This record gives sequence, C-alpha cells and structure tokens, in this order.
Amino acid sequence: MAQGHKFQDLEETGEALVGFINSSQPDKLKGLKDEHQALFDQHTETAKIVTQILKDLAQIEENAGQRLLDMEQEKMRREKELESLEEQLRQCTAKSQITDSELQFLQKELESLRNAENELEILQSEVEEDTTEVIPSAVYVAQVYYLITKIKWEYDTPANILKGVHYGADLATPINIDTTSRSRIDVSDQLWGFVSTEW
Repeated sequence: MAQGHKFQDLEETGEALVGFINSSQPDKLKGLKDEHQALFDQHTETAKIVTQILKDLAQIEENAGQRLLDMEQEKMRREKELESLEEQLRQCTAKSQITDSELQFLQKELESLRNAENELEILQSEVEEDTTEVIPSAVYVAQVYYLITKIKWEYDTPANILKGVHYGADLATPINIDTTSRSRIDVSDQLWGFVSTEW
C-alpha cells in the first residue's frame, strides 16, 4: 500500500513538473531544484554530524573502558600489597622482633597505601561519573536519528562507503553505497527512499 502511495506521489510530482514546464515558470522550477538541493545538503550534513558523534562515542567508550580496567588492576595490585604489609605488621608485632623505627616505617607505608587506594577510588568514581554524563547524550542523538530513518549504520568503513541496514516494517535491507561512483543526489534519493512517509 505504501508503494502505491509512492507511485501516486511520483505521478503527481511528474504532472506538477510538466505543468510548470508548460506554464513557462522557470523561477518555480529553480526554486524546486534549490529546495531539493537544500534538503540533500541538510541530510548529508546531518549524516556527517551523527557519524562523527558516534565515532566520538565509540572512542570515549573505549578510552573509559580501558581506563577503568587499568585502575581496577592497579587497585587489585595495591590491595595485595596492603594485605601483605598488614600481615607483615601483624607478624612483627606478635613476635616483638622489630624495632620501633621499623614499625613506624611499616605503619607509614601502610598509611601511604591506604591514601593511594582512596585517591584511586575517587578517581575511578570521577571517571564513572564522566562516562555516565557524556555517553547517554551521544547515545540519545544516535537513537533519535535511528528512530527517524530506521537505518543502523556501520562506522568502521572507508570514508567513501556508506554501509548499514535499513529495518523496514517487513524487511531488513542492507545498504552498501560507494559515494565516489554515484552523484550526491542519487545517494540522497536512495536513502530518503527508505524513510517512511507515514507518521
């Protein structure tokens, strides 16, 4: 049914264009062409912005994940050192075989490790807060774009390749367009052809 509407729209558009030509109204034709070009330019710019946002998002996620992993490993290492020092301190205290200066040194080392662990926990908390604030906003933009177009893009492709999948009501259609072999208008028309006109 939607395809029938498309044919009807195409027919009406063709009739309108013929009418414009027959009535010798080049200004209206130019205006129509300018509007079409403006729509294409806006779509292209939107696609670039969303692509950049999602690439930045992927980089942020990767960096944040690696940073959290590194901090977790560092925290575990420090916890082991802390446990080892505490055990050494207990043994030395129980046996009374160490001097006061050695005991003070171990206590200072223990306190230093505890302080370092606290600083690491604070830093880890700050990274998690930053990740919580930055990532959802970019995800929201990407989700809005997907809800409008129903196109899920792949972002690890060469700059001249548009690749993804359009999830229609009944069919998932793969998209693989080499923008160097086709005009911008052809690419725009194909992509807009996926977008449903039923709201």
